[in-house]
Order: sequence, then C-alpha cells, then structure tokens
Amino acid sequence: MDLGLVAVILLAALAVFLIGGIWIALSLLGLGWLAMALFTDAPAGKLMATTVWGSSASWALTALPLFIWMGEILFRTRISQDMFRGLAPWMAPLPGRLMHCNVVGCGIFAAISGSSAATAATIGKITIPELKQRGYDEAMAVGSLAGAGTLGLLIPPSIIMIVYGVAADVSVARLFVAGVLPGALLMLLFSGYIAAWAALNPAKTPPRDSVTTLGEKFYAARYLIPTILLIAGVIGSIYTGVATPTEAAVIGVAGSLVLSLISSSLNWHTFSASVMGAMKTSCMIAFILTGAAFLTVAMGFTGIPRAMAGWIAGQQFAPWQLVAVLTVLFMVLGCFLDGISMVVLTSAVILPSVRAAGIDLLWFGVFIVLVVEMAQITPPVGFNLFVLQGLTGRNMFYVARASIPFFVLMVAAVALIWVFPQIVTYLPGKMFKLG
Repeated sequence: MDLGLVAVILLAALAVFLIGGIWIALSLLGLGWLAMALFTDAPAGKLMATTVWGSSASWALTALPLFIWMGEILFRTRISQDMFRGLAPWMAPLPGRLMHCNVVGCGIFAAISGSSAATAATIGKITIPELKQRGYDEAMAVGSLAGAGTLGLLIPPSIIMIVYGVAADVSVARLFVAGVLPGALLMLLFSGYIAAWAALNPAKTPPRDSVTTLGEKFYAARYLIPTILLIAGVIGSIYTGVATPTEAAVIGVAGSLVLSLISSSLNWHTFSASVMGAMKTSCMIAFILTGAAFLTVAMGFTGIPRAMAGWIAGQQFAPWQLVAVLTVLFMVLGCFLDGISMVVLTSAVILPSVRAAGIDLLWFGVFIVLVVEMAQITPPVGFNLFVLQGLTGRNMFYVARASIPFFVLMVAAVALIWVFPQIVTYLPGKMFKLG
C-alpha cells in the first residue's frame, strides 16, 4: 500500500482516538498496534510487550519523578514567598518595577522546578495579589507571568528536556547546559519589553513604595539564600561533572526537604501532598512515554519515517525552511496537545527528517523546547493559560490576549537561536568539548 495513504489512515485514526476522549498514552499504544497489525507482518503483541518494558527501564528517566517531586515540595512551602521578598527591593528601581519579579522569579524558580505549570502557579500565587494591590496594570502582569512561566521548560532542570533526550538519544546533561543561555536570552527579552512598555505607559506603573538603600537591598537578599543554595547544589553538580542529572535530582529532593524543614513549612500534609502530586504526574508522563516508544517502533516497521526523511532529502528543503515548517506545526499542535505529548507524539516521524536535513539534534532539542513553550500560552489547551485563569478569575481569552506580546518574543527567540546557533551550542561545546 502507498505510504502516503497509510499515513493518512493513521492520522485519521489518531484524530478519532483523541476526539473520542481516549487517553493520549492509550491512543499512542492503540495507533502503534493498529499500524503494525494492518500494514506489517511483525508480531504486534510481542513487540509491544518488549518495547513497553524497555522504555520503562530507561535509567535516564529516573531523574524525571525526582525533579517533579522537588518542584512539588517547593510549590507547597514558604521558599517561593521568601524569594519574592528578596527580589522586590532590587526590581523596584527598574522601569516596570515589580513586574520584573514575574520574570526573574520565574527564572529562578524554573531552575529548581523543571515544570512550566508549577512555575507559573507558584510565582503567580505570590505576585498577582501583590501587583494588583499596588495598582499595576493587570493585563501586563498576567501576560508577563504567562510568558515567564514557560521558563520552567527551558531553564534546567527541565522535565521536557529529559523526555526529549530519551526520545532523541541525546545527552540530558548536555541539553541542560544548552538551555542556560537561551533561557537567559528569553528573560532579557521579557524584561526588556516590560521596561519599554513601562516607559511608553508611565501612567500604568505606580510609583515606588519607598526608596531602599544598597544595604537594605543586600539585607533583603538574605531571603534568596535558600534558593541560591538549592540551585547551586542541583545545577552546579551537573555542570561541574560531580553528579549525573539523576544524582543531581536526588540532591535537589534532599535539599528541598531540608530547606522546607528549616523554614518550618514542611509538615505531614504538605509532604504527603507533594508525594501524591509527584506520583500522579510521573505516572502520567511515564505512561505517555511508553505509548510513544511503541509508536516509534511501529512507525519504523511501516517505513513512514524513512520515506518522509527521503522525501525531505529529495525536495532539497533548506534547513531553515524545515525549521519554519516545524515551528508552524508545533504552534498548531499546541492548540490541542500539551508539550510532553507533542514531543513524544512527533519524535518518531520528525527526528529522521531533522537528521536528513543535517540539523544538530542538540540545537533542535532547545528549539523544540522553545516552540513547546509557545504552546503553553496558545488556546485552547495552553496549560499556563489554565493556571492563570484559575489564579485571576479572568476568562481564557483575556489571559491569551495578554500573553500575545510574550508569544511574539518567543518567536523572536527562535529566530535568534537560528541566526546565532552559538547561543545554544557555546556552553555545551566548552564544557563537554563537543564538535
């Protein structure tokens, strides 16, 4: 049978599964089995069993539930509140004042969380009431938080980078290092836009509450010490080669538990809630990954990825054209799927095409995280939009409209890392001596 027709049939089947409300993991497993049963002679049942077991036993995935648990612990403790108290005096003199706390706070929390939704929810619970009470423009406050919340996916440790690393067989440690400079770039773009907006709309930015001396700023910065220590322990251990990402995740969990105990914000209720929250999220992701692993094997047997890679090579697409097409594709998918589902759902087909176009898979990992970040603030399934809708009480379209400028800035970031790929590759090249 013509492979183009096979691809159309399988896409239609996937659409039916998803529209019918079947879990994404079961949809992936079902689609893989359907592809093998209808279009190959391979034993679908045996391959499903071995593939599910093999993908579940991946050592790289061990870090996933640990980083999720670390974020859950911090989400339920006082550390994030202390972080705002330490940041506020430093942000107040800047154009836009405390709205920069959204960007910097999300950037810092992203370095100890790894989850976009957890970052947006944690920082949002602190900053939105404070900014509203002080008279800041609500749309800008909500939009900046929606955009900055996505930093949880890009700044390491990133859950989605672990997922991509496993799917693409790329070093997770190298991906973590590669995400540092793009994350800093995105923070600069967000803060730069807030400052420019505040300069053009001075009436929408309230005056400073009080002027703090340099000594008072440094005294307030003591609240940042626990967070800085945790970041140094987790990220520093990876960058210095002392620990693997999995071992660093253990350091992060232990450090977050100790800091929570010291701050007297850890009790049996918060501890058990963090364990249950981490377990639910980890099981969901692991289930999706097993389904995606089987679908990848099934696609290999059908020959669709090889045919697509060959077609791309035959079309002689320039790499930038392929990247542009994939950017639009992920924007569209982001309207219907969450980020992790997008990565695992498309890896089997897209990665052979990316290799055929000669695109570095390390660079592509950061690119794919950036476009998945865009998906976090695209309706109707943008997870950050749901989070902020719950925090503000505003409708989805208000939150999405407020997020548009920051969505555009993410598109600009994609263009920048394409024009200047060293933004992604410089640090890994220095630290891991990559070619």
